[in-house]
Amino acid sequence: MKALNSLLAATETTIFTVMSALATAHGAINLGQGFPDTDGPEDVIAAAAAALLDQRNQYPPLAGVPELRAAVADANRRFYGLAVDPAREVVVTSGATEAITACLMAVLDPGDEVVLIEPLYDTYLPVARLLGAVPRLVRLSPPDWTLPRAALAAAFGPRTKAILLNSPMNPTGKVFSADELGFIAGLLQRHDAYAICDEVYEHLVFDGHRHIPLMTLPGLRERVMRIGSAGKTFSLTGWKVGYVTAAAAIAEIIAKAHQNLTFTTPPNLQRAVAVGLAKQESYFASLSADLAARRDRLAAGLEKFGMRVLATHGSYFLIADVSALGFPGDDVAFCRHITEAAGVAAIPVSAFYASGPPENYVRFAFCKRPEILDAAISRLATHFARQSHAPAALTGAK
Repeated sequence: MKALNSLLAATETTIFTVMSALATAHGAINLGQGFPDTDGPEDVIAAAAAALLDQRNQYPPLAGVPELRAAVADANRRFYGLAVDPAREVVVTSGATEAITACLMAVLDPGDEVVLIEPLYDTYLPVARLLGAVPRLVRLSPPDWTLPRAALAAAFGPRTKAILLNSPMNPTGKVFSADELGFIAGLLQRHDAYAICDEVYEHLVFDGHRHIPLMTLPGLRERVMRIGSAGKTFSLTGWKVGYVTAAAAIAEIIAKAHQNLTFTTPPNLQRAVAVGLAKQESYFASLSADLAARRDRLAAGLEKFGMRVLATHGSYFLIADVSALGFPGDDVAFCRHITEAAGVAAIPVSAFYASGPPENYVRFAFCKRPEILDAAISRLATHFARQSHAPAALTGAK
């Protein structure tokens, strides 16, 4: 038989699926995949339940129900001072992953170059390649993940069509500064390029840092596609409701891509998310404060038995350097080991690189209940205490 699609055939099953399945098989606490272990706001869930019974369960408008598009536009105004036309500049998608794909589809033709920043969410690279685009990778390095300006500038050229920017960033927890964003803005204008901005963690920012949408910078309103996620903002990741804000001419093409991907998104969930986006600012502030406390709880526990936790200023995740533990294998082997032997699952950071990654960093999700984080810390501490008293041949010590 003739071969199937070569790019998809060569794409491995996502590491999140692999590690979650391994966690289930071994009864491990799953600090790998980034989903909360409690549901989001009760009023938002109640609104979704009520909307199922209001006789509006047929196809909603392609670009989203008017209530949610209006709520997205209003949230842009409230939080960032952006004036957005809800009827022409907002497209609702079935999750932010679909939104990313639709935005890339909207601007990329085969042969166009797209700049991607590593470490990166594992959807970015396969989608760009499936569209026939040429990825130009720029690498951030631990422990501080500083933007390498010379390398980024070198990645832009005559064929550059877009950059895909994730801030707050998964997996690093980096929040790009105003100065870094200004540098990126200059490159976009100089090279007449677009920006697809994955901002799903926009309300999960800590330590006095501030999320600045690239769209708010001078001269970029017409070049930027800004992606948000109800799953992350309201701890309802299974709902898969995303939304894109873009200039009308771009939003029209994004909507055509959306039409050919999923066409519409469940109307009851859309109306419920509109309720959520209308919440008072106190909800969003308490969400970030609660997650910051959980981050600190997990970080303190990991550091007690030898992991070095890197600074994280946003998202659901922290990264730990595990090299001081003396484990003989790489980060993939380490994550498999602690899942099977200690009962705690994590994600190897090498999964976020195309090639030649660092192999001593592990990502943990802290968007779990405090008692679950405590239980995970206890399991890991007990396991490594046992390992430190084992013969060198068992621990890999030299």
